[in-house]
Amino acid sequence: MDSTHDHHNHEEHGHDHGADAAADVVRDPVCGMTVDPKAGKPSLQYGGHVYHFCSDGCRRKFEAAPQDYLTATDPVCGMTVDRATAKHFHKHEGEKFYFCSAGCKTKFEADPAAYRDGDRPAPEPMPKGTLYTCPMHPEVISDHPGDCPKCGMALEPMGIPPADAGPNPELVDFTRRLWVSAALSIPLLALSMGPMIGLPLRDWIGEPQATWIELLLATPVVLWAALPFFRRAFASLVNRSPNMWTLIGLGVGTAYLYSVVAAMAPGLFPHTFRGHGDAVPVYFEAAAVIVALVFVGQVLELKARERTGSAIRALLDLAPKTARRVNADGSETDVAIDEIRVGESVRVRPGERIPIDGSVSEGQSTVDESMITGEPIPVEKRTGDAVTGGTINKNGTLVMIAEKVGADTTLSRIVDLVARAQRSRAPIQGAVDRVSAIFVPAVIAAAVMAFVVWSFVGPEPRMAHALLAAVAVLIIACPCALGLATPMSIMIATGRGAHEGVLIKDAEALERFARVDTLIVDKTGTLTEGKPRLTDVVPLGGISDTRLLKLTASLERASEHPLAEAIVSGAQERGIDPSDASDFEARTGKGVLGKADGTPVALGNAAMMDDLGIDVTPLAEQVRSLRDDGKTVMFVVVDGRLAGFVAVADQIKQTTAAAIKALHDNGLTIIMATGDNERTARAVAKSLGIDEVRADILPEGKKALVDELRAKGAVVAMAGDGVNDAPALAAADVGIAMGTGADVAMESAGLTLVKGDLNGIVRARRLAMATMLNIRQNLTFAFGYNALGVPLAAGVLYPVFGLLLSPMIAAAAMSLSSVSVIANALRLRFVKLQEIA
Repeated sequence: MDSTHDHHNHEEHGHDHGADAAADVVRDPVCGMTVDPKAGKPSLQYGGHVYHFCSDGCRRKFEAAPQDYLTATDPVCGMTVDRATAKHFHKHEGEKFYFCSAGCKTKFEADPAAYRDGDRPAPEPMPKGTLYTCPMHPEVISDHPGDCPKCGMALEPMGIPPADAGPNPELVDFTRRLWVSAALSIPLLALSMGPMIGLPLRDWIGEPQATWIELLLATPVVLWAALPFFRRAFASLVNRSPNMWTLIGLGVGTAYLYSVVAAMAPGLFPHTFRGHGDAVPVYFEAAAVIVALVFVGQVLELKARERTGSAIRALLDLAPKTARRVNADGSETDVAIDEIRVGESVRVRPGERIPIDGSVSEGQSTVDESMITGEPIPVEKRTGDAVTGGTINKNGTLVMIAEKVGADTTLSRIVDLVARAQRSRAPIQGAVDRVSAIFVPAVIAAAVMAFVVWSFVGPEPRMAHALLAAVAVLIIACPCALGLATPMSIMIATGRGAHEGVLIKDAEALERFARVDTLIVDKTGTLTEGKPRLTDVVPLGGISDTRLLKLTASLERASEHPLAEAIVSGAQERGIDPSDASDFEARTGKGVLGKADGTPVALGNAAMMDDLGIDVTPLAEQVRSLRDDGKTVMFVVVDGRLAGFVAVADQIKQTTAAAIKALHDNGLTIIMATGDNERTARAVAKSLGIDEVRADILPEGKKALVDELRAKGAVVAMAGDGVNDAPALAAADVGIAMGTGADVAMESAGLTLVKGDLNGIVRARRLAMATMLNIRQNLTFAFGYNALGVPLAAGVLYPVFGLLLSPMIAAAAMSLSSVSVIANALRLRFVKLQEIA
């Protein structure tokens, strides 16, 4: 929330007309106006990001105090929102409010007083009977929240969280622990590493005092912040399933306990292990930094998982909350959607979403069903036709009979499909846990063996040498580099992908995409532009194509049909200005007629021509050829005679053919799955060389196709842009959403192509393969240094060379592995993504 007043007059009435602006329009972080970056407006680079402003005044305000304009708090749910990219904005009584979702904005607009002062209603509880499961072990199911008995991670609800459930409590807790860990680790690092960079803080303070300060700084991090990690490490030991948490628990605990003993009882250690000022070295900073780094990865992972819940809520937002029920006496009442029962009548006015599934009992209209079928052209609906909840009634009033309500509606089934698909996708255990299953027991065994051997045959004082050898083994195996191996590569890859127009949700999506062998693509909006365009104007009988198109566009300008919009736009693109029409009449499901320039004109399909007594049989072959190319043909009658026809089609994107070829060259099998009719789908597939077509397919069918292919052993990626694609996107090994499509498609997908350009899949594939290679190299560095150092730390060279690796050298080796991992991950910034290797 921001109460700063400015001198601009925009959004006087509290509404932002650009709230749903296109993806290439950003928001002025000062005043909230949407700004086109290409419009030459003022801009400023800050913190690695470019911010755009509506005026020099806003830019000057930002320069004076940038921290005041970077983020805002959603007054409804309390989440932090980036002001420069917020999709949802509202101005109320001079104050600016930013929202994480359309749902939060709607709630605020309905009752601003309840939210504007930060007095948010209490979060809604989960529905009664909700079950909880572990994100790492989906087979673990509990009837109450808690920790997983196998790994100690917090259980997550299997149901759909209420819109007002608030942020994930674990995310809130881990974020707080992260900030505390980071705040205490920074001075710890400065105190311990300062002498290495010419900052002799320890000399200024004094060695004993410095050691005690380190103990005070590290103790809250280890004994409070790291408690969840120790619980998970303990659970992994109890369940005999050693993993990364085992290493983290051992590494942090060992470094801290050893350092506490060194600080409080330095006399237990031999003189050979004393360092500067005759003090025993301590490793408090190692323990604290490991905790802070691991929290960074955990917070990023929890935020990604929380976004999957918003995908389901975005689906639910498509259904209206109320419906206008027609009572037995003919009166009408607005009631909550869950009060509608099967068999009741409901009125749906123009522009409204249809509330539930049913059939039309009165009226005629066109209905936009693209959210279900993907087909961009609205469908004519008359008495007896089926209508689906969540679709949009365009231009007529309908009375419908409710046939499916509640959980039985199509939209509810889509929600359930998405929720189940997301839960069924267990996170990849990854190379870290697989190697840890062997590495962790080996490290513990080596430490125990070193302690036993030194305590029996080592020089005096034997117990001190035994303790130091065991500690050195555990410290050198401490997973600092292991904790960085994957997050560093993913962080660099994510930034590089964003620069190339590929948004990556998580590491799992990248890892799986590198192994994909089958790609399913939707047609509308993915291969095609998703918007009908005029493609053909064919005059007959001596009339010119210009005259034919002008008469047609003049008549269609009075129509609200999307095909009419395509014809009018096509005429204007050709420099033809339509004139006014008179005596206009629309015949539902057939066409339109009227007068243009004083001339009688009719436009429509074959049924319309039959009504007018016009024979179009001679044109059958020509029309069939156009329809085979996926085009919709409309005949034009002028002065009672057939004067020609026009054709409209959803055109293939210019970049699609080259992208399909590149993906084929990479060995991918490409399948088109679309809700459009088979003739149109096969026309598009034939022109692009697509391997297989599944047409007339509904959301359940797309998800079933994904399940069918995966059952056969295929690694499947699904690319789509609509609500109807969301279940398949969530069920696929990798979901790829077009950034020009629906928000729910983007939330359900692992990858999003910002520009809606299929060539982005080629770039994403190359990035995924390079990233997985980089991660494998990082793990080799991380395990390699540590595995080589373990026998040295255990003292295998002492009998021959008299060399003993002190914990200080062990810590240096651990740091060297971290430096190697970071340097290697940075190479991803320079990987070429134009070709697939």
